Amino acid sequence: MDIEKITRFADHLAAASREGVGVAPLTVLDPQISEIEAYHVQLKTIERKVKDGARITGKKIGLTSRAMQTLLGVEQPDYGHLLDDMVVENNGELPFEHVLSPKVEAEIAFLLKRDLVGPHVTIYDVLMATEYVVPALEIVDSRIANWQIKLEDTIADNASSGFYVLGGHPVKPQDLDLPLVGMAFYKNQVLVNTGVGAAALGNPASCVAWLANKLYELGITLKAGEIILSGALSAAVEAKPGDVFQTRITELGSVGVRFGK
Repeated sequence: MDIEKITRFADHLAAASREGVGVAPLTVLDPQISEIEAYHVQLKTIERKVKDGARITGKKIGLTSRAMQTLLGVEQPDYGHLLDDMVVENNGELPFEHVLSPKVEAEIAFLLKRDLVGPHVTIYDVLMATEYVVPALEIVDSRIANWQIKLEDTIADNASSGFYVLGGHPVKPQDLDLPLVGMAFYKNQVLVNTGVGAAALGNPASCVAWLANKLYELGITLKAGEIILSGALSAAVEAKPGDVFQTRITELGSVGVRFGK
């Protein structure tokens, strides 16, 4: 592993956050960057943030839809870390100066009550390890200018994470038919997307199982108390200053966020 390169690329992405301007893709700076190197860039960034006082609150799963996988030429999802400074209160306001080029996705979030340790985690294991699920909004954002990303770019950029919002009311996952749960997604009170749980790899719980098994390869375990964002149930929708987003998910209730002007 080229530690100098990992550090240089982490610095490159940090400059975008610090200066509020997107930077060149890592895959342009180094067309040979590998997936594992990209994950190490992500881990370097998270390590720095934790050292500066941030706390890891969970993980997010990205690229769960076949459409996005096809777009980036991959056959599996990716993942990123959630931190306590990424949390936005339900129906709260996110100042637009805190983001670069945000998009909003509707998801189902899992709160774990016990650890999930790969490499053979199943959907059943996920359901038994989950305290409850709630509706969530993820504000994805890219430190790469104009979202000109390939797989390695988004992995290195913490899976294009920005902020997240939890809402609704807790429901035990065993009490739901997760693949058939319906979602309605609104922007400025206009319905813009619908979806079902099956949009996320056939079952949101299968996304969490994938994550636990993927993390095993990196020596990481999903921990009790962590929030897992299981993947978008429809396409991401671009956000502008003043926009208001809300999603309603069957039996789970609603969650919303507004962007400052």
